[in-house]
Amino acid sequence: MASTSPDVLDGVLTDLAAEGAALDRLVAELTEDQWRLPTPAEGWDIATSIGHLAWTDEAALLASIAAQGDKTGWDALVLEALEDPEGIVDNAAVAVGSVAPEALLARWRDARSDLDRALRELPEGLKLPWFGPPMSAVSMATARFMETWAHALDVYAALGQDYTPTDRIRHVAHLGVRTMRYSFVNNGLAAPEEEVRVELTSPAGEVWAFGPENAEQRVTGPALDFCLLVTQRVNRADTDLEAAGAIADTWLDIAQCFAGPAGGGRAPKVA
Repeated sequence: MASTSPDVLDGVLTDLAAEGAALDRLVAELTEDQWRLPTPAEGWDIATSIGHLAWTDEAALLASIAAQGDKTGWDALVLEALEDPEGIVDNAAVAVGSVAPEALLARWRDARSDLDRALRELPEGLKLPWFGPPMSAVSMATARFMETWAHALDVYAALGQDYTPTDRIRHVAHLGVRTMRYSFVNNGLAAPEEEVRVELTSPAGEVWAFGPENAEQRVTGPALDFCLLVTQRVNRADTDLEAAGAIADTWLDIAQCFAGPAGGGRAPKVA
């Protein structure tokens, strides 16, 4: 059975904990009115965003428990999802986010801590069931990092505060590259067979390279712009990303590293 180095998992989980802690510090001192500030995600306020993170961390925890044999909680969640596949995520985010801020924050903190411990204790090689294909512990941790980071951006925007990126966003960049073919299929297009070379400049000035060096299809630019694009937190027109080749160019129009229907993305900034 294939397994992943514990060091790799530890690295992702350590960065996930740091990203969660940064967002925690941002919201911990908010007033009740501030928790209800709308974010750029339509229909979601700050509390809804944190509610979504808490609920999804709890779902991932149930999946990790199921991977080790106790499927009771996970099976119940799947049945609930089957009853309302289009609305379960939004409805859960609103429901969890509707409680008092102190209770919401405590629930999210417990979920983060419990999931971190569960993923660290998961036997190597075990896959977690999920709403799509089963996931390794590293893949689950990476997905949780991506969502935590993306929704943190929405919270910063709601508060009118600037966000300072770190090289922890490499996990989002990696996921964005890995989901290139998914982006095409999710938009009703044939998955391209040709590889794409991606070269991104990190916030610290490093160059992150993915894909074969001799690929004709290429994407280059700031890593932050790429991460914002694949999480659909920015319009392509507002990035400094460059594409060479038809496949790379189409990809930047439809890039999406998260599960679910093809998103509409964000409108371009008004000049």
